[in-house]
Amino acid sequence: MVRYLARRILVFVPSLILVSMLTFVMVRTAGGDPASLKLGLHASPESLARLRRELGLADPWPLQYWHWFVDAVRGNLGRSYLTGSNVTYELLNRFPATLELAAASMIIAVPLGVAVGTISAVRSHTVIDNLSMVGGLVGISIPTFWLGVMLIIVFAVWLGLVPVAGSVDVHMGVYPITGFSLIDGFLEEGWPGFSDAARHLILPAVTLAGWPMAILARHMRSSLLEVLHQDYARTARAKGLRFVRLVWRHAFPNALIPVVAVAALETGYLLGGAVITETVFAWPGIGNLTIQALAARDYMLVQGTVLLFAVVFAALNVLADVTYAVLDPRIRY
Repeated sequence: MVRYLARRILVFVPSLILVSMLTFVMVRTAGGDPASLKLGLHASPESLARLRRELGLADPWPLQYWHWFVDAVRGNLGRSYLTGSNVTYELLNRFPATLELAAASMIIAVPLGVAVGTISAVRSHTVIDNLSMVGGLVGISIPTFWLGVMLIIVFAVWLGLVPVAGSVDVHMGVYPITGFSLIDGFLEEGWPGFSDAARHLILPAVTLAGWPMAILARHMRSSLLEVLHQDYARTARAKGLRFVRLVWRHAFPNALIPVVAVAALETGYLLGGAVITETVFAWPGIGNLTIQALAARDYMLVQGTVLLFAVVFAALNVLADVTYAVLDPRIRY
């Protein structure tokens, strides 16, 4: 297992370098000039040239990338053109909010997805199965931004049950300590602060949970059906073992093994989906910061966020493989 982990880490190193190279080229070929956006349309050519030199944009692209790469290896991702602060500080400041949103989404998606998939497999080829699979197809097909807007209109505007956007009520004066709104709200305001943060978290978490819940439900259904049609399951059923005991004692744990690995990978995909969800709900996470950085052509900030997403996804990929091996003793790397 140790050698396997070492090989996977070595494989991810060139992958991360390739991701950083592609991101570097793509943000610079997308158009726009950070210096012009920062100084305005009426800036003089001398001012623009001076700012480009200060930002390092006057150097050739290979030299720019080399300087950024050397600094990134040392842990310095540069300074943001948008805020003027260190990119590493900006990412560390925003990452807890994104992690909180992703965790809340998976807490919703995993139990519901597994439950729906299990019921669908047990009641396969029935009305319940057809309805659950149609629901899963709808969950996969609905755009995240549209679902978020509809939830805001219904539950925030029409019914007034939850706040429209943000992570905390600005009138409560909750100051970010850990970056996790639930924890900060409880530390500063007690249960009222925790309740307010939870109400702000509901809609974006449900919106972000739609896609992984549908994916997990479909995987759980197919996995459980495959297990129930294996020889040992049919033999146990033929010997008189009750169907409920067969499912929960024998089939369900074995069917859950690949679903656990899929859940770990879906957590990584949530980081990408959080870009849209955080923008819709004005959630103060990395996704919202990425949209602002793209609009401002903040090369350093965009490169830093994409690199962070790549590192997290790579780590979750390794975690999924290790979890699969731990749950299934038959696997040997």
